[in-house]
Amino acid sequence: MPAIYAIGDIHGHFAQLETALARIEEDGGPDAQIVFLGDYIDRGPDSRAVIDLLSLGLAEGRNWVCLKGNHDGYLIDFLEHGRAESLLRPDLHWFDKPLGGAATLKSYGVDVEGKLISEVVEEARAAIPETHKAFMAALPCSHETETHFFAHAGIRPGVAFSDQVELDLTWIRGEFLNDTRDHGKLVVHGHTAVSFPEHAGNRVNLDGGTGFGRPLYPGVCEGGQVWVLTETGRQALEPQKTLTQL
Repeated sequence: MPAIYAIGDIHGHFAQLETALARIEEDGGPDAQIVFLGDYIDRGPDSRAVIDLLSLGLAEGRNWVCLKGNHDGYLIDFLEHGRAESLLRPDLHWFDKPLGGAATLKSYGVDVEGKLISEVVEEARAAIPETHKAFMAALPCSHETETHFFAHAGIRPGVAFSDQVELDLTWIRGEFLNDTRDHGKLVVHGHTAVSFPEHAGNRVNLDGGTGFGRPLYPGVCEGGQVWVLTETGRQALEPQKTLTQL
């Protein structure tokens, strides 16, 4: 099977995305299949540019799959329901710096400072292009091949891939990250920032912390092996844990 490339959490860092795409093209050519693992927005300065590039690429028929991340859900929820509270993080508001929603809206020319939520919602709905809204609303939560399962956050262990639900695919952490069972396919995900992409045996985490200022390293899945693309080419990711069997 041909290589499948995957890009983890971009978080509004357009220049990093351009670098990652250039490395993929150099390694696999202009028609390489790429799975984007979600969290395109928030924290970084160029969320609008990121969405513009991705939505245009899909419209042009690029061999891309763009999945939904929990941060993408914040914007969708805000535009549809005018809600900026985090459903699973009640201690945080989407505009708060740790979540980074204010930076996303600023990239569209919308300032949140000193305004009522209703005012910001109205401005955001007017400022964000319809193509961007349609792109965000249509994001699937997973992508499956014969050998790999791609999702933003991971899966609920012990549940069939076909029965996975959006809440887990976009939000799960501990129950998935701490489970060492073979899931039947290698799960490729992001969501939980680490210092560098890692291979845990039954899963690969490609969120190397770009949202916190670290580089964006695309992954390569080919022939049962996984690499990341660095400035010097492919670097192998070796499994770090031994799988247990049920």
